[in-house]
Amino acid sequence: MKSSQLTRERLVIVMVFALLLSLVPRPTRSEPSSEPSAVLRDLLMASCAQDTKRFSGFLTARNATAFVAMTAAAQTTLLKRFVLLDEVGNPRAQTDGPGKLVVLCVTPGATTQLEIGKAEIRDNVAYLPLVVKDVTDTTDANARRVVMGLVRENGQWKLLSLGLLLLDLPTLAEEWDRAEIQTNEKAAIACIMELATAIEKYRVTYTHLPQTLSELGPPAKGEPKSDRAGLVDSELASGRKSGYSFRYVIVGANDVGAPAIFELAAIPVEYGRTGNRSFLRDGKGALHAGDHQGAVGTLTDPKIE
Repeated sequence: MKSSQLTRERLVIVMVFALLLSLVPRPTRSEPSSEPSAVLRDLLMASCAQDTKRFSGFLTARNATAFVAMTAAAQTTLLKRFVLLDEVGNPRAQTDGPGKLVVLCVTPGATTQLEIGKAEIRDNVAYLPLVVKDVTDTTDANARRVVMGLVRENGQWKLLSLGLLLLDLPTLAEEWDRAEIQTNEKAAIACIMELATAIEKYRVTYTHLPQTLSELGPPAKGEPKSDRAGLVDSELASGRKSGYSFRYVIVGANDVGAPAIFELAAIPVEYGRTGNRSFLRDGKGALHAGDHQGAVGTLTDPKIE
């Protein structure tokens, strides 16, 4: 009887002790970071889908801040470089042998295969071999090989480098802005010439000048008409393309016949980011260019060929 009572008392003591232990706070443990290969896989899938918001999550804090500040065109250009495709793709991931992940970026025109090799981890830096090739290239004759670098930041793996190139977006963003400005300015000149040609074709076809640029755009359906002549693409007809906005003005009150003249202007959408110079095609067909801090150009600006 005494033995049974003693056993019950010991059981109660053990239960109380266990309850007290459960109430003692335990040190919190940080969640283990994902494997570097899985992080690179997800980064490549975001690049394939041109998902800029998700992609920025794989960047270091410094690079993520610079990436968000980049223009949409520059962001997309960066993502395209990872998968070597211009179109938005549909990403798929699969395992191809032990320790090898494969990302397929499928687009209507082509499919890129990205093979991620085994990671080599040194302290807080991981290096992963990456093979990028067209899925139809079974011999790897045109495959590109690069070593991707990841760094551990706040317990998570973030993109560090592409091959020998350290990913320094604040510096690269400045270079890309300059390159994008040059590209956009050339495109703006080409767009002005395209619009001028389309306006003259419109004049010949309908015996008067269009009232707006939208009348030069493609018809919603059916054959081209005066309100949608199908002479330029919809983007240019909207008055904005390649980082520039376009203004069309009929000079004088008369829009009928050969004497009617017009002017075309191209202004940077975001001065210093999408373009520096403003362009103006005068009524005689001469093209002027000048830096007006994002304002419309003038007839006194120097002429360019």
